[in-house]
Amino acid sequence: MPPLVHELTPPPTVPAALSAFADRGPVLFDSSATDDPRGRYSYLTADVRPASVRTVRGALAAFETEWIDGLPPFQGGAVGLWCYEEGRRFERLPEPKTYAVPECGRDPRLHLGPGRSVTAVADWALAWDHAAGRAWVISQGGPDPHAPQGVRRERLAERRLVAVLARLEAEPPPIPGTVRGEPLQPDLPRAPGWRETYGTFTRAEYERAVERAAEYIRAGDVFQVNLAQPLIVAGATVRNWRELYGALRTENRAPFAGVFAAGAFGPDADGVLLSASPERFLSVTPDADGRMQVETRPIKGTRPRPNPPASDPAADAAAAEELRASAKDRAENVMIVDLLRNDLSKVCEPGSVRAPALCELESYASVHHLVSEVRGTLRADRDAWDLLAAAFPGGSITGAPKVRAMEIIHELEPFARGPYCGSQFWIGFDGAMDSNILIRTAWLRDWGTVAWVGGGVTAQSDPAAEYEETLHKAAATLRALCPPG
Repeated sequence: MPPLVHELTPPPTVPAALSAFADRGPVLFDSSATDDPRGRYSYLTADVRPASVRTVRGALAAFETEWIDGLPPFQGGAVGLWCYEEGRRFERLPEPKTYAVPECGRDPRLHLGPGRSVTAVADWALAWDHAAGRAWVISQGGPDPHAPQGVRRERLAERRLVAVLARLEAEPPPIPGTVRGEPLQPDLPRAPGWRETYGTFTRAEYERAVERAAEYIRAGDVFQVNLAQPLIVAGATVRNWRELYGALRTENRAPFAGVFAAGAFGPDADGVLLSASPERFLSVTPDADGRMQVETRPIKGTRPRPNPPASDPAADAAAAEELRASAKDRAENVMIVDLLRNDLSKVCEPGSVRAPALCELESYASVHHLVSEVRGTLRADRDAWDLLAAAFPGGSITGAPKVRAMEIIHELEPFARGPYCGSQFWIGFDGAMDSNILIRTAWLRDWGTVAWVGGGVTAQSDPAAEYEETLHKAAATLRALCPPG
């Protein structure tokens, strides 16, 4: 049976459609950088119910549907958000830490823990083709392990489609709930240059952690370590997440941005995750012969841009050229390419893994990056779920070798990362997949926001420069969340 398909004319804007489902646990894959060739498609679904990976994987494998040519690649399937600590399913790693954010005169109310990964079936999707200027609602009518017994698939697909169209035509719903108690008052050092923003490391503490990571590298334990810290933004809360996401996608248009509000991050499930990620983790695409082609695009190497970049074109060009010429940044990038070639080789055909692009310059709102590309052909006896297991979490946000780097991260970072450096992904009924690395990411709660930043440490790292790099990376996110000052 083919899905029900309804073209939306004129197509709604992504923010308008997101607002229409704001109270229904929306999951958005937002390619807001529509001038980027990887930013052609966006997808929205909602009302998904989390289930185990085994349940979701089995439901997709058993479901039969027809592929519709001419529509965007994701026509329903699975959606998920895996937290960084999900890597413990695949490797022997230390128990995650929980960090209580200290407050002035109060017991801590915010605890940064490992979070809860979410996987769910999405049997309908709103899909945009930005290049064509078109959008569709695609309703499959299953598989839904929570659907009422006895409801025919055709009827379920029709119900879903009618409900989605009614939502899009109605007034946007109010956001339920209120802030509990007074705003967060962190007993932490202020982040330089930003009001209401606090660092969980002091500058000196972060620089000492960078130096300790460099000592491990010089001792031969690892080649590279990614070191991160969460920033606490006290004035930005989940009550106005729609406006904040609108500001974020304006400040930092990105090809792998998104929103995840489907029961994530703990039993109280009161958070909304916003991301402006520029980084693809893994994609799987069927070729003309039906073989599944894999791509990953690691980012390593960063330089700040003027704000806005057009205010000083000469300085912007100089920063880009400095990054291109940096032996340290290129070496850092190539090390991660080697790690990812190894990860992909676990599930790809022998001899198919290659790196067709190395250390190419890509520019975003606040920074220039060096980006490489690794490709392979998935073995016939492996699928997208196996690929995730082989490569999770992404090597660009751990370091190399991966397991030892993650052990050092656990030692030097006093908190679990949770969703940061995890991945938001979709997997279609045809086995295709796309996913991001959750960087440039903020978790909005009812008393404030956690926004993470990090960077790669090598033997040549300057601790002061590494600290400054984290602030450069955070700039676009913080401009959306809070005023400078």
